[in-house]
Amino acid sequence: MPLLRQPLLLLSRLGAVRAAVSTLPGTSGLVARYVPGETTQDAADAAAALMEDQMVVSLDFLGEDTTDEEQADATVRAYLDLLAELSRRNLATRSEVSVKLTAIGLALPGDGREIALDNARRIALAARNAGSLVTIDMEDHTWTDATLDVVTELRKDHPDLGMVLQAQLKRTEDDCRAFAHEGSRVRLCKGAYVGHESVAHVDRHAVDLAYVRCLRILMQGAGHPMVATHDPRMIAIGQAMAAGLGRDRGSYEFQMLYGIRPEEQRRLVARGETMRVYVPYGGEWYGYLMRRLAERPQNLALFAKSLTSKK
Repeated sequence: MPLLRQPLLLLSRLGAVRAAVSTLPGTSGLVARYVPGETTQDAADAAAALMEDQMVVSLDFLGEDTTDEEQADATVRAYLDLLAELSRRNLATRSEVSVKLTAIGLALPGDGREIALDNARRIALAARNAGSLVTIDMEDHTWTDATLDVVTELRKDHPDLGMVLQAQLKRTEDDCRAFAHEGSRVRLCKGAYVGHESVAHVDRHAVDLAYVRCLRILMQGAGHPMVATHDPRMIAIGQAMAAGLGRDRGSYEFQMLYGIRPEEQRRLVARGETMRVYVPYGGEWYGYLMRRLAERPQNLALFAKSLTSKK
């Protein structure tokens, strides 16, 4: 694990630091590199631009760890508004929405699981009516069991519901085997959250090896693997696996974050691959930005420049 990764991930949860960073000169330019805006219109505009480049998108209304039921309701409304706008602009069929369950109620005391499940059902029904899809995002490892429980329940009525697994967790190979069945859409990422060595691989090389093992399980299965990585080695391995297993293009896809390696995104599209870009939007950009800096240390140079630039 890079020296600065854990401190950055810890900072991602500190509201006081977020407030200080928000006032610094240059911050808005750095945020715009990874988050196209705060409004539904901003998100739809970004999606439309990517689709012009023959990409598909996954849209995430930023926020997590919600402990206020009104805020959870507001997040649901934001997704419903987004899906309506995507439908209005004929963008829905090439879009999905990514939803964090703690943003829609899972972390609420008492009935959090039922509230999140009901809210996720509202979003999934709206997506179905719009002709779009939903993927349930994965969060800190302490939420993994609860997230998979809700996903399993939702798939009874929405079998096309996507899910996310994090290769850095030691349990994930078993989870991949459990969910690599026909019709199952699984996004495999390395993982952006800190995990203790008792539950997670903490060495970068070990995480890479785990990613390859998990990817092989998914590629050998009957589901739809979603290869979420910016690592050129993992991309090449994914392509080689798909070719070796005789998978048709379109039976799997690659995914990358908005603003990261856009040239590679276009290259993959030019080679006939399905390329889905993860587009976050909304005012809760701080935690997302800190995780991106932690994942990609070279981004720290951009951040440092933003702190010293003048208005």
